[in-house]
Amino acid sequence: MSHQNTLLLETSALIIIDMQEAFREKIPDFTEIALRIGVLTRAATLLDLPVLLTEQYPKGLGHTATEIRELLPPNSEIIEKTTFSSCGTRPFREQLKRSAAKQVLVCGIEAHICVNQTVHDLLADGYQVHLLTDCVSSRDSRNRMSGLEKMQMSGAVPSSVELALFELIRDAKHDKFKAIQQLVK
Repeated sequence: MSHQNTLLLETSALIIIDMQEAFREKIPDFTEIALRIGVLTRAATLLDLPVLLTEQYPKGLGHTATEIRELLPPNSEIIEKTTFSSCGTRPFREQLKRSAAKQVLVCGIEAHICVNQTVHDLLADGYQVHLLTDCVSSRDSRNRMSGLEKMQMSGAVPSSVELALFELIRDAKHDKFKAIQQLVK
C-alpha cells in the first residue's frame, strides 16, 4: 500500500508551464531547468505519461525552449494562453480531464506568477500537485522562494526530477528502470 503523497504512474500527468525562449536571458538558471525538464519529457514518453505544455502569449514571448520542444511526445498539443493560470484556458482543462490524472507533476516558470496560479487552481480543483522544485524558477530568486513557499503551504507536495521518476517506476525490475536510470545519470 502506498502513502497518499506517493506518485502513481497510472494516475499522473506532467504539466510544463511557459518554458519559452523569451525567458532564457532573463531567468538565471533557465538552461539548466530546460535540460532537466527535457529529461522529464523524455521519461514521460518512455512511461506513456500524459504531457500538457503551455505557452504564455507565444506571439510576444516565443515558443517553448528547444531542449524541451524536440523531446515532446509526437501527439503533444501545445496550449496557448494569456491567462496566468493554465487552468484559465479551456483546452488545458479539457486535456487534463482527458488524461484522467489525479496527480500532476508541475514545472516551469515563473514560480510566483503562472506556476503559482496554476498550482492553486489545480489544488482547488482537487488535484494532488507534486511541485518539481528543481524545475521551477523566476527572474528573481526572492520571488521564486516566495512562490515555492506559498504553493507548499497551500498543499503542493515538494518533489524533484529524480524523486518523481523513481517514485513513478517504484521498482528496479520495472521494464523502463535502466532507461530512466540512464536519463538521470
